[in-house]
Amino acid sequence: MNAIAQFWMVATQRHAELWQLFVQHMQMTSSAVLLSLVVGVPLGIIITRHKKLASVVIGLANITQSIPSLGLLAILVPIVGIGQPAAVIMVIIYALLPIIKNTYVGVRSIDPSIMKAAEGIGMSSGQILRNVQLPLAVPYIMSGVRISAVTAVGTVTIGAFAGAGGLGWMINLGLNANDVNLVLLGAIPACLLALALDFVLGMVEQALTPEGILPASVGSTPTSKRRARRIMRHVAAAVAVTISLIVPCASSIISAIGNDSDDTVTVGAENFTEAIILGNIYSQLIQHKTNLKVDEKFNLDGTLVTMAAFDAGTIDTFTDYTGVITANVLKKNLSTDTAKVYRQVRDGMAESHRAMVSKPLGSTNDYVLAMTRETSHRTGITKLSQLIAQSGSLRLGCTTAFSQRSDLLPKMEKQGADFSSVSGLEGNVRYQALTSGKIDVTDAYSTDAMVKKLNLQLIEDDIHFFPPYQAISITRNAALQKHPELKTVISSLDGVLDNDSMMNMNYQVDVEGKTAKEVAIKFLQEKNLM
Repeated sequence: MNAIAQFWMVATQRHAELWQLFVQHMQMTSSAVLLSLVVGVPLGIIITRHKKLASVVIGLANITQSIPSLGLLAILVPIVGIGQPAAVIMVIIYALLPIIKNTYVGVRSIDPSIMKAAEGIGMSSGQILRNVQLPLAVPYIMSGVRISAVTAVGTVTIGAFAGAGGLGWMINLGLNANDVNLVLLGAIPACLLALALDFVLGMVEQALTPEGILPASVGSTPTSKRRARRIMRHVAAAVAVTISLIVPCASSIISAIGNDSDDTVTVGAENFTEAIILGNIYSQLIQHKTNLKVDEKFNLDGTLVTMAAFDAGTIDTFTDYTGVITANVLKKNLSTDTAKVYRQVRDGMAESHRAMVSKPLGSTNDYVLAMTRETSHRTGITKLSQLIAQSGSLRLGCTTAFSQRSDLLPKMEKQGADFSSVSGLEGNVRYQALTSGKIDVTDAYSTDAMVKKLNLQLIEDDIHFFPPYQAISITRNAALQKHPELKTVISSLDGVLDNDSMMNMNYQVDVEGKTAKEVAIKFLQEKNLM
């Protein structure tokens, strides 16, 4: 099957999901563009009359452009929560600079003699603004708006990492699964949406631009035809703006109002396949065993963003791992004693975050080192003690976290490891480097789908080096008090999972291309939980 046929097959299979994500993307983009206009244009006009203020405002707008988008999301989540609000505010912040700056430049660049003439015939400052400055500045202003709109479409994809949905969700699924078709399924509609918005705003620009400053070819037709064409341009622009900006924005507001319910439980999940599968499992359990509605906030950018949302009350429950919570949330030293680490997490989350930690789900997402079978056979390495002893002849390619965290590579080096080279690699890149022979060993997780797909040799931790990473569910006490039935539902998954089951589910999503939801439902049915 050729690449185009494969892409079309994936698009056909996921068309319903893709349409839903496309609508979400339009809602966020339209809201951000319209609000940027409401804020940016008046602010740009105000600063034309105050040069010192202009320097401050444009300077601040320039500074906001330098803030990494994920960093800005991390700042916004504790303030406004997760979901579309955080994404829209982030996009507005990035979209303001072109609108403010172009409005300022457009108004300031008007010929002073025109302004004097307007004043000479007795126009007030408000009349000059409405009838002279704004009409003449339209090309500049609309240029800034068009830049902001196109930029907004791309920036909204980052909002998926705050549980906002949109086409960024599909792109992230593709990156997790190393599936270019899923990446394109998110990227191509985003590109088309950007082009469509630019076209619509181009229509608006032409409709608002005074005939006197339009190209000569536009103004050379007879007066009656020019008037008719101008009316048609206004009508077409109004219809296009209504369809592409106003309707999506209004539907977003209506949807947000409709979702505000006391009978809703919000399930969160981080931005990797296993977390999304577990999020779907709990979501389906709650929906099928209670009368509660579930709001899914998946694809959150890591534990810190998830915990910020959890503490703010914008998510009620999520899954994580004992080792991650101990080190990154409770800030305690990691032990290799599984029972001790679990108790630390259970007691620490209850005391510091007023949360209930479930019993271990049964699976563990432990750190492991992995080799190809060929390298393992050639070196005779199957255990971590052997790997450390032979590390001088091995090339390590690992994630940044593995190389920097004091309980991982630095600790291993203190125990005698001295790799011939250490390369920082991310995601599936490290697996590609391993199978292509560029590195000899990499860090992995015990339930990674790629471990199964590539038939890698996992190195046995015979020296109990790595801390435990038992999968657990964490739920706000406030949610349990409000909905007591949740406790029974959540506890029904205690001890049900195992590593083989979790790896197989990851494999079905990342390699076989199934959705996390259908994999979750199948698992629950097999366990007689649905």
